[in-house]
Amino acid sequence: MAFCNSCGATLDSGTKFCNKCGSAVAPVAPIPGATPAPPTTGGSSALKVILMVVAAIVAVGILGMVTVGIVGYRIAKSAHVTQQGEHVKVDTPFGSVETSKDPQQATKDLGIDIYPGAEVQKNGASSASFGNIRTVTALFESSDAPDKVCSFYKTKFPGAQVTTSEQTHCTIVSNDRRNMVTINIEANGDTTKIQITNVTRKSD
Repeated sequence: MAFCNSCGATLDSGTKFCNKCGSAVAPVAPIPGATPAPPTTGGSSALKVILMVVAAIVAVGILGMVTVGIVGYRIAKSAHVTQQGEHVKVDTPFGSVETSKDPQQATKDLGIDIYPGAEVQKNGASSASFGNIRTVTALFESSDAPDKVCSFYKTKFPGAQVTTSEQTHCTIVSNDRRNMVTINIEANGDTTKIQITNVTRKSD
């Protein structure tokens, strides 16, 4: 149904002139149908970004593992190991590592007074050095009580930090610029265990 633009009279569909006033009737343009909106690609774009990030992380991880493998292979290839009894030395491009389980040598390397009458134990002795850092550990046994052994080492390290637990355990820690000495004293049945560790930094 159409209407005259001049007088408003009702016109039949397809009429070109108004039957009442004779005015020309402008053709009515058809209303175009609504065009469907293009599908949104936000979800697929986000998925692509996530997949790209995951792929990048995986690639970096693989590259890192390959690099570590190559470096490890070169170190292993250039490392040189020598062993004499309980003494093992490993030379690498980054320095040398020495280890020993000789209790007598560890006792000498400690550089600390040993409690009188204490006997060195083989299982608790070790020494290792890397670069300018050397760590020596030795284990001793004494028939004296823990508090007596602790008193002995308190006099040797008057400025040390001391931790005691009843009269069966005592820990002494002494630290300076070049040495960190840790002495752990504890009751072990009828004897007293004395474990001494000395971490030494060699002067440059």
